[in-house]
Amino acid sequence: MKSYLYIIDYWLPFPQSEYGGLINVIASSNDEVFALLSNEDFVTQNPEYIPKMRENIHSAQKLELADYYQPLVLEAFLT
Repeated sequence: MKSYLYIIDYWLPFPQSEYGGLINVIASSNDEVFALLSNEDFVTQNPEYIPKMRENIHSAQKLELADYYQPLVLEAFLT
């Protein structure tokens, strides 16, 4: 199984998110990223943006990793 590093643009628009943000996730698929992020506080506080979250996961920069890694939210920089 392959792992990827996803670099995802934050999906909340201004003024809820003043400058945006980036979320870095290791996962094997878009669905796995969505499942991981769906459990995070910054998502559950704003469920109305879940469709935009799916869109941003789909269009995220995705880098293949050399080894397999457990799915993980590495970093979330949000404003």
